[in-house]
Amino acid sequence: MLTIAFPAAAFGTNCYVLATGEGEECLVVDPGIGVEETLREVLTEHRLKPAAVLLTHGHIDHVFSVTPVCGADAAAYIHSEDRYRLVDPISGLDQGLVGMLEQQFGRKATWTEPSTVVEVVDRETLTLAGLDLEVLHAPGHTEGSVMFGLERLPEGVRAPEELDRTMVTGDVLFAGSIGRTDLPGGSQKAMQRSLREVVLPLPDSTLVLPGHGAATSMRRERSTNPYLQGLNA
Repeated sequence: MLTIAFPAAAFGTNCYVLATGEGEECLVVDPGIGVEETLREVLTEHRLKPAAVLLTHGHIDHVFSVTPVCGADAAAYIHSEDRYRLVDPISGLDQGLVGMLEQQFGRKATWTEPSTVVEVVDRETLTLAGLDLEVLHAPGHTEGSVMFGLERLPEGVRAPEELDRTMVTGDVLFAGSIGRTDLPGGSQKAMQRSLREVVLPLPDSTLVLPGHGAATSMRRERSTNPYLQGLNA
């Protein structure tokens, strides 16, 4: 699986491009703030065309560029409980933060809702751009936070441990940490349940591609992540 990752221009949000190979349709996961130019270069270099945009949740740092990336041809996929966030995620931001972003990028922050939005549900299987993905609902960071699982690995993965599958975890699970639960729509109780019932059962052979920071594995997180210690699946 061709897998390209790069950080957004703000908040270090990881944007992922997934495809079966060069010159094919692709999936764009979490196109955040200021990713358009880099994404355009990636698509041109690898001769890729977006078939869909997958959103792990509806926070602005993960969805800011979804509408221009989707264009008229590709749909945005988001869990039904975070669908409301795509109506106007900028309106809920602190005005100081909006001003900072506008100063950084030199233009007024505006929002246009994607023309085509597909709501996904827990345990749904999606077949897009030649890839099969499983949707795992894992609320806690937001009501509709999800992870996307694939029974594939990125090309060229070299690791000292046996890996045979990939999970794009958004802001549910990071290397050594988890997503915060103190923002609107967050819930520590829901996050604990998601970690126990959704994250911990993942096989140790799972490569974890998080919404921020470096890739990791379930084997590593199970043994070292303090937020998973003491939980029983």
